Formats: sequence, C-alpha cells, structure tokens
Amino acid sequence: MASYTVPKNRLRVRRGKKSQAVIDRDIEILEKFTSVYCNHHHRTDAGKVCHGCAELIRYGKNRLEHCPYDPKPACKKCPTHCYEAEQRAKVREIMKFSGIHFVKRGRIDWLIKYFLT
Repeated sequence: MASYTVPKNRLRVRRGKKSQAVIDRDIEILEKFTSVYCNHHHRTDAGKVCHGCAELIRYGKNRLEHCPYDPKPACKKCPTHCYEAEQRAKVREIMKFSGIHFVKRGRIDWLIKYFLT
C-alpha cells in the first residue's frame, strides 16, 4: 500500500502567540518597506503597490507563514533560506532602499522595529 504525504505548502504549523506575533511583525515590515519602495520606483499612489510588488508581498507572507522553525528566527539569521534567489535579491534591494529612505525622513521608529525587535 502506497503512503500519501501532505504537500509541504499545505501543512499547517501551530505556533505559540509569541511566534505568531513575530511573523505578524515581519509581514507588517515587509508590507511597509515594499510600499515605500514601490511608491518611489514604480510611481504608485501612497499606500498602494503595483502588481509585481503585491506578488512579492504574497510570496513573502506565504513563506513566513509556513516557516518550519518555532520559534521563528530572523530571516537574515536563518540556517535555511526559504526564499528563491531572485525574490531574496529583490527583498534585499527593497529593504536597503526603504531603510535609507526612513533614515532620511526621520522615521527611525521603523528601523528600530526592524533591527531591534
């Protein structure tokens, strides 16, 4: 008799409240940083993102929600990188641009949220 395994993308991971809070924070940061990047590079309205950036946010959310580690480590310190190389490079570019943008605009609160929490 053949055994059936559930595909990895369908696994539901039960997490504690603290771990889920970390994931929610990471999603919020990804959305905010991507919004800033998209507004400046793709000339979208404030608070809105283009189709390509929205797809990257969906990809990131999916990866964050299906992280196999509990508690979830910071993505930059994770032993296994779940992002594909192209998306990883794009997220790096977005984080670099948006981080500099927040420093220039005096929005240190977002950087503190990103780096220290």
